[in-house]
Amino acid sequence: QVQLVESGGGLVQAGGSLRLSCAYSGRTDRTSTMGWFRQASDMEREFVAAIRWGPGSTYYADSVKGRFTISRDNANTVVNLQMNSLKPEDTAVYYCAASPRGWGDYERANLYSYWGHGTQVTVSS
Repeated sequence: QVQLVESGGGLVQAGGSLRLSCAYSGRTDRTSTMGWFRQASDMEREFVAAIRWGPGSTYYADSVKGRFTISRDNANTVVNLQMNSLKPEDTAVYYCAASPRGWGDYERANLYSYWGHGTQVTVSS
């Protein structure tokens, strides 16, 4: 099993920045792809960003491209999501997810086998 714990959420004004972290433990060999998803009130969960082991390839939703950066610190088993130029529409609960697969559609939630409990991000206008 893999355990995921998110941190770093909070309240920020539009244009500000936040850094989310996801600490993972357990079967770290089952974290070939790590992703961030978000879910706003009354909305479906949506893909935000993903990173793959080895090549370190990164992927972003169009809505966050150029503003968010995903990174992975394998030594400390942490995945970070740096969020800059935040907008009110970024308000959501953000979830960290892990998949043992290093291939497949990283945008699809069903690729991921393990999920954190989420951290709230609120951006005020």
